Amino acid sequence: MKTLKSLLKVMVFLLVSQTYAQETPPKKESLPIDKKTNCYIRYYYYPNLQAYFDNLNMVYYFKESGEWITAPELPVNYGGYSIYNKVRVVINDFDDERPYELLPIHKKRFPYNSKGRFNTNTTASAD
Repeated sequence: MKTLKSLLKVMVFLLVSQTYAQETPPKKESLPIDKKTNCYIRYYYYPNLQAYFDNLNMVYYFKESGEWITAPELPVNYGGYSIYNKVRVVINDFDDERPYELLPIHKKRFPYNSKGRFNTNTTASAD
């Protein structure tokens, strides 16, 4: 009986400890660094969406009803846009918070193209 109580206590402890375990977020130092700009490669910009992906926090930044939203996935109203077969631009000179503040620069440098093709390389610097 005593062994059964001890076993039960251990099982409850393990169950509770796993329930409250937190994932450790990735560290900025784990991201690659652009040698020219000395910035972490943290963001991708999707010109046809005017959205960003944060490699550090693993979230997207996009506008919804005029406000910038942060979410782990793109909303369904992006109509099946495949982020894997469309153009994305590596932002190699900005690794701080709020990449969307650079949107006017990125829109000018990487304009929307309905065919998803651009005559640029895949890395970019924001002035």
